[in-house]
Amino acid sequence: QLNMVFLSALLKIIGIAYIAEFGTQVCRDAGENALAFKVELAGKVMILILAVPIISTIVDTVERLLP
Repeated sequence: QLNMVFLSALLKIIGIAYIAEFGTQVCRDAGENALAFKVELAGKVMILILAVPIISTIVDTVERLLP
């Protein structure tokens, strides 16, 4: 059950990364560097938000391993 949650989040993160990279390149090809930066930043923020549960689980696991 828990592995499926991580797999789902990971697949979403990969999809967001591809879409954000594609959008960024389209904006740069059109000469819109400022918009490309904003698209890239939005993609990174969305990835960070999706990664929070994974990061918190890793931190909890490390805390349990330490005495």
